[in-house]
Amino acid sequence: MTEEFCIVPDTSVIIDGRITAKLKAGEFKSARIIIAEALMSELEAQANRGKEMGFKGLEELKELSDMAKRGEITLEFTGKRPSFEQIKLASGGEIDAMIRGIAVENNALFITSDRVQSEVARAKGLNVEYLMPLMEELKALAIEDYFTDDTLSVHLKVNVQPCAKRGTVGKQKLVKIREEASTEKELRMITRELIERTKRDPDSHLEIEYEGVMVFQIGSMRIAIARPPFSDGMEITAVRPIAQVRLDDYKLSKELKTRIIERQRGILVAGPPGAGKSTFAASVAEVLFEQGFIVKTMESPRDLQVPEAITQYAPIQRDMEKTADILLLVRPDYTIYDEVRKTKDFQVFADMRMAGVGMIGVVHATRGVDAIQRLIGRVELGIIPQVVDTVIFIDKGEVSKVYDVIFTVKVPQGMVEQDLARPVITIADFETRKVEYEIYTYGEQVVVMPVAGVERERPATWGLAVREIEKELMRYTGNRVDVEIVSDSSAAVYMDEEDIAGVIGKGGKTIDLIEKKLGIHLDIRERKADAPGKERSKSQVKEIGIMSFVPAIERSKKYVILTVKELSGATVDVYSGDECLFTATVGKKGEVKIGKETETAFQIMENPAIVTMRFGREK
Repeated sequence: MTEEFCIVPDTSVIIDGRITAKLKAGEFKSARIIIAEALMSELEAQANRGKEMGFKGLEELKELSDMAKRGEITLEFTGKRPSFEQIKLASGGEIDAMIRGIAVENNALFITSDRVQSEVARAKGLNVEYLMPLMEELKALAIEDYFTDDTLSVHLKVNVQPCAKRGTVGKQKLVKIREEASTEKELRMITRELIERTKRDPDSHLEIEYEGVMVFQIGSMRIAIARPPFSDGMEITAVRPIAQVRLDDYKLSKELKTRIIERQRGILVAGPPGAGKSTFAASVAEVLFEQGFIVKTMESPRDLQVPEAITQYAPIQRDMEKTADILLLVRPDYTIYDEVRKTKDFQVFADMRMAGVGMIGVVHATRGVDAIQRLIGRVELGIIPQVVDTVIFIDKGEVSKVYDVIFTVKVPQGMVEQDLARPVITIADFETRKVEYEIYTYGEQVVVMPVAGVERERPATWGLAVREIEKELMRYTGNRVDVEIVSDSSAAVYMDEEDIAGVIGKGGKTIDLIEKKLGIHLDIRERKADAPGKERSKSQVKEIGIMSFVPAIERSKKYVILTVKELSGATVDVYSGDECLFTATVGKKGEVKIGKETETAFQIMENPAIVTMRFGREK
């Protein structure tokens, strides 16, 4: 080589440090290193956008400048700075073309580690040296030194002591790794190492890169790097799974396993962050594949631990909708969508499900029903059960709840009138079949109403209203009636079929008079075998239009007290055998008090076994 020998490196060999390493090793002695201004501008633009590659390239140029100052090399910057439009078109080859132009002008050796760049340069007639990617044995990453066997995640930040979450799923504890705080230099070294790994390891990828943010997937480890202006300081968060779980380990019921694999369904796997949702989804994917289904995944980042035969797809040009378009051409039986979070995610999920693809979506939610609520407003209410028919809620690594989502037409819980029937989505416990929530429209609002385990507080006046209604209606019936207060202005009355005509009256005149007198609307219904009704006291005897009760009798210092709690507030006749002793109004506690020294009290105590309290009238 002569003193006139020139070298023009491109961006790729500057960023990966290969040209610096060769010069330090004594190669290209006496060569003049020419750096194109276009290369400098490209690295500057990347650094301004917060991209680590830009910073790494600038640091390599600084190292070359230091070598030039020490007289180890001859360094020269030449060429024109590219325009803003040319920098924007860098991905299309504009900057590369300018760098090649510098090599042509100086009759220089063009060095690159970009295969496409090398082929274009050769086609242009340039003298090219292509540096193939190094196939060195992959070494352990510095970030791995922070992990132990029970470490779920590592948290590093500049000027903060490094911490880690350790334990098991659902039983985690944040611990300090060391007393010494992390430095920016330390975190930058880790970042560079990760960038290098993505270039040399086919199992490592830079999944996301925005201004101030990079997300790597290195094997099973997901690493997020934040830096200003996105964060107030440089931070690295690394997360990895600590357990490989199969579906059998979850101890699911046979019915649930059958439900998952019997046909393509829409399933949401819900739970709070770190609960084990993705782990469960991966185990489902593995079982579906073993059952002979074609399974794919849609992820960003691609961190599900699934068999090699299950292809993991990332967003095309940051758009999952485009990925879905390709997947529909691939025709999978099932697709695992990790995670469904934004409105567009739910719409893509729904679109693929309605196209007939079995979908399993991973959703963040604090309760199982919240996963369904996140669909409301994003997917038409009427098609939600067609999009999602099963919700599996994961908590602390276990399946804690499974919901069955069904579409029906009914009167919502709490409403009575049949004309209030409407389409209702019921959310029922999969194991017990008990409905826990109903979703329906009420006016312009969508209501998610809990219906299981919720007891409405009954106003005290309703109890009095029940007794008054019973008392009034028993004038027209020969049998008991059961009254259920629905609201302050409405009640449902259950009676035997033969009594209904007498209560309704000709043309409904009788019931109109009763309603007017009581001031409440009565819905007269035939009593069925399973119809609601009050449980009567065992002491209650049914006579013709009369209810007879045997009271509990006790003596105090001043009174003889007759007690029948069911008759609280009612007007009753007190009998001794067939003799009517007196008429009284029962107190709030169901008590009637008679002076201890009265003749009536003596009659009662003479033979208390035949004393009764009668309510109603003979017909």
